[in-house]
Amino acid sequence: MALTLCIESTTKNCSAALAHNGSVVALREDRSDKYTHAEKLQVFIDEVLRSFGAGYGDLEAVAVSKGPGSYTGLRIGVSAAKGIAFGADIPMIAVCPLRAMAAQVADGDSDTLLIPMIDARRMEVFCAGYDGQGALVFDTRAEIVDENSFVDSRPFRKICFFGDGAEKCVPLFADRPEFFFLDGVEASAVGMAALAEEAFKAGHFVDTAYFEPFYLKDFIPGKPKKSEG
Repeated sequence: MALTLCIESTTKNCSAALAHNGSVVALREDRSDKYTHAEKLQVFIDEVLRSFGAGYGDLEAVAVSKGPGSYTGLRIGVSAAKGIAFGADIPMIAVCPLRAMAAQVADGDSDTLLIPMIDARRMEVFCAGYDGQGALVFDTRAEIVDENSFVDSRPFRKICFFGDGAEKCVPLFADRPEFFFLDGVEASAVGMAALAEEAFKAGHFVDTAYFEPFYLKDFIPGKPKKSEG
């Protein structure tokens, strides 16, 4: 049983939660269209601790979303987690955001395929597959979505897409009766709590000094904007 700080920064949702024995007791999030992690993440961390009457010295672990996702968001989240882990002398836990999203909607049905998606720009998503009991069906991958995507998923009776990348699939798969789209499911520190507690009990910690985010793809910078004037 642990008091764990959970940090989620892989998408535009800047999210921090405090979990006690695997249940969220405090949460602060910002789901704005812009990335606000640099300005708000540390503020949210301080606020969830204060709202529970806790300090950094009361924490027993810090959990961070390991990626894939936003390069900048991952760097900010992991840097914050490392600083807290070192400062409080506590272990660090890495959680897959796709698995955490799937855990939020798992229905216990082995005939259900859950495909959480994180937007990777253009028609590409980061995704993974889990059955309704949480077992891994296919590992994390970058998928360029088209009308032929996920045809190998047909043996499942029900296939559910969710996350901020799922909207790309709606016009492509609208005529497939076995495909469903779940609203309101996103990468959030809420989904990390139970998985972080599970990892804590099993002693599954990462090396704080050498841990690096799971980017999945190499960083490709955008074209610089031309100066006006």
